[in-house]
Amino acid sequence: MAMRPTRIEPKPGQESVWDYPRPPRVEPFSGHIVITFNGQKIVNTYGAYRVLETSHPPTYYVPLADVRQEFLVPSTRSSYCEWKGRAVYWTLRVNGKVAEDVGWSYPDPSPGFEVVKDYLAFYAGPMDACLVNGEKVKPQPGGFYGGWVTSNIVGPFKGEPGTSGW
Repeated sequence: MAMRPTRIEPKPGQESVWDYPRPPRVEPFSGHIVITFNGQKIVNTYGAYRVLETSHPPTYYVPLADVRQEFLVPSTRSSYCEWKGRAVYWTLRVNGKVAEDVGWSYPDPSPGFEVVKDYLAFYAGPMDACLVNGEKVKPQPGGFYGGWVTSNIVGPFKGEPGTSGW
């Protein structure tokens, strides 16, 4: 039987992903989100939402209206989230550089997540930088999940080595 990893105690001003709910919660984020890819700023917004789920760093959803849409190409990939519903994926093409399936959205989100309709989330790893209030994020470990790790978020995080089975 797999054991749950030991929660890192947050310091003042920090959040533990082990205090996040399951099922996840979506909440407005009034901070500043900037994403750059291949030298181009593709997102610049103060109108994001963040989704918080036990063991995961926040996933930020940015309004489609604040994404440089000329760089977005719909993908044929889709997936299903037990909470948010069917996701569709997006590829970025910027000045000859391509990042396949780097963003995703929910065109018809499940009840409780309707606010993220017409919003996109992006994997941080392939980007030049994803910034939350000026801080460069680290991608959630493991490559599958789309959470963004900042200095005010503590884990351990789902996807880290030794965290399988929970």
